[in-house]
Amino acid sequence: MKWNNWIRQFHRWVSIAFTATVIANFVAMGMGEPPSWVVYAPLLPLFLLLFTGLYMFVLPYATKWRSARSVSGKA
Repeated sequence: MKWNNWIRQFHRWVSIAFTATVIANFVAMGMGEPPSWVVYAPLLPLFLLLFTGLYMFVLPYATKWRSARSVSGKA
């Protein structure tokens, strides 16, 4: 499996984990004052989503830049 495909698959699975932690957070808040670890649980998947999402956002631009650089270097 290519590196880019692995990042995309990882991003999908982390998004499911993030959604589950947010739902658990709302359920815990509905039951009263939740413990702090429940409140902060969505932050880890959120930061992982941030980094993988930024990587996937920059990837087309980096590919374009690298292909333009290699073409200009051969001429």
